[in-house]
Amino acid sequence: MAFRSNTLAGNESKIVTNPTSSAIYFHPEAYTTAGPKLMGRNAAGESFLRGYLAYGKTNEFWVQVQHIDHGKSFAHAVSSAGRTEQVKAVDKNSLGGLAEAGTVYHPGPGIGIHAWQRAHYGHANWSLCGITHTTASAGAMDSIAELLTAPVQPWDAVICTSNAVKDNVMRILQAQTDYLVQRTGATRMVLPQLPVIPLGIHTSDFVYTEDQKAAARAAVNADAKTHVVLFMGRLSFHAKAHPLAMYQALEIAAQALPKDERIVLIECGWHANDFISKAYVDAAQEACSSVRVITLDGRKAEDRLTAWASADVFCSLSDNIQETFGIVPIEAMAAGIPVVVSDWDGYKDTVRDGIDGYRIPTVMPQAGLGTDLALRHALDVDTYDMYCGHTCSLVSVDVAASAKAFSALFASQELRWKMGEAGRFRARQAYDWAVIIPQYETLWAQLAEIRNGNRAFITSLPNPWPARMDPFAAFANYPTELLTANTKLTLARSDAVQALTRWRALAMVNFAKHVIPSDAECDIVLTALVNGPQTAGTLIQALPAERQPFVFRALVWMLKLNVLKLADHA
Repeated sequence: MAFRSNTLAGNESKIVTNPTSSAIYFHPEAYTTAGPKLMGRNAAGESFLRGYLAYGKTNEFWVQVQHIDHGKSFAHAVSSAGRTEQVKAVDKNSLGGLAEAGTVYHPGPGIGIHAWQRAHYGHANWSLCGITHTTASAGAMDSIAELLTAPVQPWDAVICTSNAVKDNVMRILQAQTDYLVQRTGATRMVLPQLPVIPLGIHTSDFVYTEDQKAAARAAVNADAKTHVVLFMGRLSFHAKAHPLAMYQALEIAAQALPKDERIVLIECGWHANDFISKAYVDAAQEACSSVRVITLDGRKAEDRLTAWASADVFCSLSDNIQETFGIVPIEAMAAGIPVVVSDWDGYKDTVRDGIDGYRIPTVMPQAGLGTDLALRHALDVDTYDMYCGHTCSLVSVDVAASAKAFSALFASQELRWKMGEAGRFRARQAYDWAVIIPQYETLWAQLAEIRNGNRAFITSLPNPWPARMDPFAAFANYPTELLTANTKLTLARSDAVQALTRWRALAMVNFAKHVIPSDAECDIVLTALVNGPQTAGTLIQALPAERQPFVFRALVWMLKLNVLKLADHA
């Protein structure tokens, strides 16, 4: 496998020739669970990259990076996955090379800024594809609202991981549309595609042998009369799933069990701090004293193995708006474990009530009763964590229905097996990366078709990124006059060549290497003026066409150094 940095620069670009080709916007932190702060997006990114490298159909891998070292990290991941295709990297100095890749996949919804960056090279030169994770944070909501004001195009997309989150995205976009119509009288809104494609998992990771199951149950001291219930994920009552409904439901179910049966609850995850850890302990002691609670560290592979392999029933009663999809119920299904989940967000799509397990009804207040919560968050009165915590405090999960679901599963090994097998089959058929990656690639090919079909209708603006305008356009009224092709120039001194050599050696001059012409280019200009004044347009005619604009503006740099002067002012 070869790795190279792409060298396309400026406005140079190529029309995409492979519609399934795509670039991955890669920062190592977004695609690993080894970082100091493990979040759902990290797990999703790591899992996606592994799936993409396993199942992606391409004859070369493109990557967009902030630093070229990140490209080497991506190339290492490609090689480690056993792929031998060439890796081509694009950074900020060669952004136009993305036209050859065709589509850039971003591991978040904020493609607006990337649409602005693309504007310089042409809106139709490549597509942008983002994806939703949490959409409740201020940054995520701003990114979604910006889709209407940034130059995002119909050949771009933001993948929604569930129907619930797509509805949330559409509500934000509708509110932004209402504002823009009232504010500007806008009559046309341009939206990206908003397909619903779920997150994927590697279902083979969740297959356990009978020996592993026996060892795991022994590790948690669970015999044949013990019902092991598992919660997997961050242990955060304010930003993940408030556990009190689960505790109460398990206590009710425990009281209804035969006297020789018992319940063990495994909470496999991690607490952000000691305060949260103690809060969990106190709540469990108060609400489910009949249940033995075991805490395992979800950041450790051996603890995750113990948790998954020992469980009879999986539970996640999510009630938090920061959730959008929820990967762990699918992992439980892949492990053949029946699930008890809240009827909430992405769980509505993934878990079939009465087939793979049970979806427990939820209730929250109607619209109009949470504006104070939104305002407190917007004004930084509340942190994002408190915003989520206040909101989830007003979301109810039916405790009685949860207890009924637990009791039904505890009472019937046959029901547990039937639901577990149904979930296992569904996970393999619908949520394995082998199934999901082709959906991504089909989307990227569709975006290429839309882009190429609309290329001829794109009108370029003189200032495609208004807030990042050419400084000589934005500040055109600052100088006394502007250099034009008809501006007459002459030598300011007889030793111009020697003077220029001295001046350009100064640190205060040569720091601006990006705008300084070469010695040879300077000699061409100065030699042309030996016989008298000439217009600026004439001075650059002997240069290669692609260098003429560069040297033309650098004539002002030579004026600045008093090597040239305006002939009309002599």
